[in-house]
This record gives sequence, C-alpha cells and structure tokens, in this order.
Amino acid sequence: MKGVLKLGKVSDIGIEVHWTFSLLLLWVAFLEIQRGGNATSIFMNMALVVVLFFCVVLHELGHALTAKKFGIGTKQITLLPIGGVASLEKIPEKPAQELLVALAGPAVNVLIAMVLLLFIPLQSYLGLDVEALNQLVNAPDFQTFLFFLFVANVMLVVFNMIPAFPMDGGRVFRALLTFRLGRVKATEVASGLGQILAVLFFILGLMLNPFLILIALFIFFGAYGENQMVKQGALLKGHLVEEAMLTNITILNPSTTVEEVIAILLKGTEKHFLVAEQNEIMGTVDHRAVLKHAKEAQRPVIEIMKKEVDQVEASTEIWTAFEMLAKKNIELLAVTKKKILVGAIDRTNIGEFILLQTNLSAQ
Repeated sequence: MKGVLKLGKVSDIGIEVHWTFSLLLLWVAFLEIQRGGNATSIFMNMALVVVLFFCVVLHELGHALTAKKFGIGTKQITLLPIGGVASLEKIPEKPAQELLVALAGPAVNVLIAMVLLLFIPLQSYLGLDVEALNQLVNAPDFQTFLFFLFVANVMLVVFNMIPAFPMDGGRVFRALLTFRLGRVKATEVASGLGQILAVLFFILGLMLNPFLILIALFIFFGAYGENQMVKQGALLKGHLVEEAMLTNITILNPSTTVEEVIAILLKGTEKHFLVAEQNEIMGTVDHRAVLKHAKEAQRPVIEIMKKEVDQVEASTEIWTAFEMLAKKNIELLAVTKKKILVGAIDRTNIGEFILLQTNLSAQ
C-alpha cells in the first residue's frame, strides 16, 4: 500500500500506518476546538486516539498470531482512520479455525479492558451524567484517561462483534452457520445480513453522523466481496489448472526483438508472454515493458524481460493458482507438466472459467 509509514515488525508481521491516519488526529483536534476545549483536553483526546490504535494493533495481532497457529501467514497490519486491517494470506476454511481466529481479536480488547478495571474505580464513573463526563474531559487526569480507554476498548468489542462482514462478528456468525449449512450457504446468509445492516448504518449516517456512511460502505462492499470470493472458490473446487490453461500462446525466444513483439501485440490480443528456449522457461515480458522500449526496435527481449517466473503444475487445483496470482499480484503463471512447459494461466482465463461454471451450475 502506498503512503504508509513502516513502524516495525512483530513475529515477522509488518506494522504500518497509512498517511490518512494523520487526518483522524487533525479531525479529533478540530472537533475538540469546536466544542471549546482547551489545550489539555485536545492533547488528551489525541493521546487517547494514539493509545487506542495501539490497542487496535494488539487486536489485529490477536487475529494474526492465532492464524499463524493454523499455518496461515499475515503480510502486514495496516492502521487506517477506520481501524486496523490484518492482511492474512487467506481466511481459514475450517469453521472451528475461523471461529478462533475471528474471536482472538475481540478477546484481546476484553483482556485489555479487564486489566484497566484494576486501576479505575468504575462504580464512581458509572453514576456520572453526560455533563459530568464532559467536565472530566475538560479537566482530565491519568485515571480519567484510563477510564475513557476502558470505554473505548469495550466499544471496540461491541462494534467488532456486529454480525456483518468484514467485521469479526460477521466471521463468527459465518463460522457458526458453517457447522450446519456449509461454507457457501453460510457465507450467503452472513453476507446478506451484513448488507442489510450496512443499509441501516447508511440511513443512520444520513441522520446522525457522516462517519457511519463510510462504515456502511465498508461493510456493504466487504460483505459482497466475501460472498463472491467464496462462491468462486466453490465453483473452482476440484477443477485442475489443465482444464482452464491457455495452450494457444506465443512463446518468445530470448533473441526475439522488441519490434517483433510489437507486431504480435498488434495482430492479436495477447499482452503477457513467456520467454523460453528448448522448454527452459527464462522469463516473462508484458506489453508495458515492450511499449517502454518501443524505440529500441532491435533490442532482444532477454534484456527487458522479468527473470522471475512463477510456475504451477497442470495437476494443481485452479483455486490454488488463483490465490497465487492474487497473493503475488502477478498476471501470468507458467504451467508445466513433469517440468515441461505446456501452457499458461492468467486471471482473465480463470474469470472466463468461473463464468462457464456459473452457467453450467445454473442449468
């Protein structure tokens, strides 16, 4: 992700904060100034946000480290104004594992809240009205700071347990449904509920707080995307790469010139090419690299190709190839059979295979 500040690593998991997080701090300061707050209250609110987001990092580490127990890695944890995102390599398909991974994050916040309870006289705060609480904000002390941090962690638990994707509660709900309905149907039900809640949040946002509109959009499209991904996975399950791979492809020779590749680009629809010699895969070239060197017509592709080539066996499941393409953010995989190049597979072809399977399943 562009525009991030890398804070370090925990258990090989990168922690980074997106630049838009600074806008949240400015917004908090602006609101406090608008309500007539003093320098102390402004500093307290901004400090509360920073410490709260440290709790969010711990929350996401709860997810990531639990997933690691099941052999699932996490690329990084990114802090955004709306919260933290742990980029897990994949979501566990076994409902028991997904349940534990989803609950691990909120469990961290529950633990933080329980620890904070040891240092704050909760009963004395619960009897205060709104005006008294406002006075505490304007004349804060360390104990008051801990109280508001306690409340924020409780709210994090409540908010995250809303049964809507991509919230933790949505994953808990899906995992519980999966035990009885299966993963595809459970995802459809959980996703539908998530989208209904998103519409309610959107309406409330129009009436109460524009920030709820942003959350509504996040939930709505998150729920839709999760449902589509699971449906696609189900359609691809059991199908092998050799069923969908491209075989009528142009294999470039290392000595093929840029001029010759341009001619191929103009005559056909291929945009990504494998470079090989005597069945030895040497690299890949795409249309962007060719256009970049268009003025060097006689330059051989061996000088402009990417030497790293990701390969997959023809007997591999298509879903595995699909995950490889997404995880590595690449366009093309070389397909081999007993170490001999037999074709290639890309996202477009997998998409067409999914459409075919969707039509076949609907008949």
